[in-house]
Amino acid sequence: MNDPYETTETHLERLLGRALNSFDLPDTTVERLDSALAHASSLHSSHHSAAFDRATYRHAYLLADGSSVVLWELVHSTGPAGVEQHEVYADESEVRLAASRLPAGFPGFADAGGALSSFRAGDCGRDGLSPADLEADLDSDFELLASLMAAPPAPLPRMYVPDNSADHARRVLRRAENEDRPGEKTALLLQGAFAHHITQVFGRQCRVAGKDAGFTMYEHAFLLLDGAEVSLWEVEHTATPDGRHMCEVYPTEHAAREAMELRARVR
Repeated sequence: MNDPYETTETHLERLLGRALNSFDLPDTTVERLDSALAHASSLHSSHHSAAFDRATYRHAYLLADGSSVVLWELVHSTGPAGVEQHEVYADESEVRLAASRLPAGFPGFADAGGALSSFRAGDCGRDGLSPADLEADLDSDFELLASLMAAPPAPLPRMYVPDNSADHARRVLRRAENEDRPGEKTALLLQGAFAHHITQVFGRQCRVAGKDAGFTMYEHAFLLLDGAEVSLWEVEHTATPDGRHMCEVYPTEHAAREAMELRARVR
């Protein structure tokens, strides 16, 4: 991704020129990038199947005032005849949402119908609902909880990428806000990680306590120097009192799905 002979200006021109949605970037972001002095690009995540490929890249730019701007690029082979499509976003959450909307062929991103499933966890205020409406609403709740706990599709072979993996593990653990997150023992073990693979295994939008909320789960799989594999299961959601984004990390997939179920039950 980094060409030592390519200027930052040329790099930006190519990035924005190939992106189908570059016009959606905030004007203030584009204006700030006019003063970019240097850049660095890295592969953030990738997923490959027999039919489709998808990768996310992080492009960081150093500006003249000493500040920085990061753009997130989504590349996927869902165009006509498998032609690569490029999209660019100013926020990591936006590129993750875009990836979750990709058509069938990306396990964990889309349902069997080829579209992101939407569902509700019900509203906290149910006054005025008829018994039939209430029953249907409860059925929707149970459908949500069942989907949260459902077994994931069979995983594809992992493609480990050596990319400062020990530091990636440290950052994943550092941003976790749950008290029962993996502790010092896991942190020390992952200091020996030399490659990793990130897979989104779950993504849904719903209603919790009468508000829109999103749930996303990722598996961060790490390959250690002795050949062992260790996974961290990250749950990102906005089922918080103020709707802010929250990150939780668990040592097992079962614990992560139980945490999502608990958050979906909160009214």
